[in-house]
This record gives sequence, structure tokens and C-alpha cells, in this order.
Amino acid sequence: MMPTIALSVENLSFAYGNKNRNKTALNQVNFTIRTGECTLLLGPNGAGKSTLFALITRLYDSRQGRIELCGFDVRRQSRRALAKLGVVFQQPTLDMDLSVMQNLLYHADLHGMDGKLARQRIQQELERLDMYERRFEKAKELNGGHRRRVEIARALLHQPSLLLLDEPTVGLDVPSRTAIVSYVHQLASDGQLAVLWASHLIDEVYPQDHLIVLHQGSIQANGPVSEVLAAAQTDTINAAFDHFTQAGKP
Repeated sequence: MMPTIALSVENLSFAYGNKNRNKTALNQVNFTIRTGECTLLLGPNGAGKSTLFALITRLYDSRQGRIELCGFDVRRQSRRALAKLGVVFQQPTLDMDLSVMQNLLYHADLHGMDGKLARQRIQQELERLDMYERRFEKAKELNGGHRRRVEIARALLHQPSLLLLDEPTVGLDVPSRTAIVSYVHQLASDGQLAVLWASHLIDEVYPQDHLIVLHQGSIQANGPVSEVLAAAQTDTINAAFDHFTQAGKP
């Protein structure tokens, strides 16, 4: 079965400010992501990654261009489109005074799941992340890596088609970061989910990944890792990133 398109972004532009004085954050951005793909969105600070995620999740309204989630227009069919989306933001979003179970049950209720189904899904996702035994602990009692695991479990409860991750490993220790990177790649390789992962950490890219390099609001490279390396005429992702972002140059 051919992979389906989970996310389509067409001619997307966005600027902050007004017509007389604005700053372009995104300029004519185009790409697609399919089920079974893990796509790493690389870019230096200020490249436009967070703006792009805010537009996909409807935190901002896109006035130029089109975004579709599983064929549903994010602007005109917001509810149906966003139901296909699971999100882990860069900043922690758990309620620290609630237990792991309470955080997840609250999210499941927002998606309209009945109690029995919610508890089945919660057990399934927490077991996959080796967190089920800690379900009654408060979020504030967990370390950063375990909180991230809970946020990933929460994002997957409603079985989305696209998982959006905005630099989720920032500030984590190496073992926690390695475990999360491996787990997310496994989710994509299982073939039922598409992943869009915003990062500035080169070592989070796997050889089989799809790679998008964003710089100053424009896509500089877009394709499988092997094609991006060939276009940059280099054999390392770090050198390719420097090539496309002109690192160190004004």
C-alpha cells in the first residue's frame, strides 16, 4: 500500500507586524510528509521553525498559502484536521500537581474518549515507554526525560496520523535524549505514523530520515538524507547543514 500524505504545506508565507513595517518569518514554503516517514526539520535559531509549527497547529492563522492534514484544510476544516495531529511542544505542558494518569485522562476527555477506552490507550502508550508503573506519580516528581515520555504518550492517545515535535529533547541528559530519539524513529518505521521533528541537533538525524533545512524563512534543502548530502557535495550532515545555512556568514 502506498504511503498517504499526512501533511501538505503549499506556498506558505508569514510575516510579523503590519504592511509598513514587518518581518518575514516564512517565505513560500512547500513540502509534504507521508506516513512512515520521520522528517527532521533542521534550522538555526530564528529560521522559522517555531512559526511553522504555530501555523500548522493553528496557534497562528496563515493568510498566505495552504496547510492540509490528511487532506483536511487547517483553516477551513480545523476540527477535522487537528484531530489528526499529536503535538509535543518545546516548553513543558504537563500539570505538575497532577499524576501521570490524571494528566492523560484529562487529555483523553478533551478528545471525547470514554473512560474504558482512555484507560486502555493510556496503559498501552505508557507501557511502550516503560512508564506504566509510574502512572500514579505526580508530574513534578519525574525528571525531564520521564516528563517528555508522558507528553509523547499523551500526544499519541487519540492515535494521530502526524506527530509534531518541537525540539522535545532540549535540556535532557544524553540517555534520555537517545531513548526518545530512538522511540520516535521506531514509531515512524512501524508505518502508521508520520513524524515532523524540529531540531537543531544534527545527531538526532538518522540515515533513513527525510530532511528539511530551513534558513531565514526559506527551505534550502528538502529530501532524503542521501540526496541532501549529494546536493551539498559532502558526506556529513553537519557539513551539509553549514553549506545550506552559510553558518558563520552574515
